[in-house]
Amino acid sequence: MSAAVRFVAPPPGLAPHTTFTLDPVSESGGLFALRAVQDPDVRLFVLDPGAVVPDYAPVLSDSQATGLGLRSSDDAQLFVVAHMTDEGVGVNLLAPVVLNRHTGDAAQVILEGQDLPVRALLA
Repeated sequence: MSAAVRFVAPPPGLAPHTTFTLDPVSESGGLFALRAVQDPDVRLFVLDPGAVVPDYAPVLSDSQATGLGLRSSDDAQLFVVAHMTDEGVGVNLLAPVVLNRHTGDAAQVILEGQDLPVRALLA
């Protein structure tokens, strides 16, 4: 399954790209690659947090939800940015990528007032 994703602003470090494809990475069970449409070498790996952090339940601000046209939590699909470290796979729980399932609009948001790590190692 490949999906079209349009970021409302370029993801940090990936400017000027805003249009991406979201593709599962083989049969990894929740790992996806976001690839820039105009330059497929520009990519970001994201994880479905439900597959790796089952109790992850961030709360978006009203302005973040409105900016993506989210009317309910069911409209949103969350991903956490993944990166390799010397200790293993790390994820950013404070700045998830939020995707509107219906429109394909997305943003990487910084969660407000939530005590979540920017660098969490997966067990």
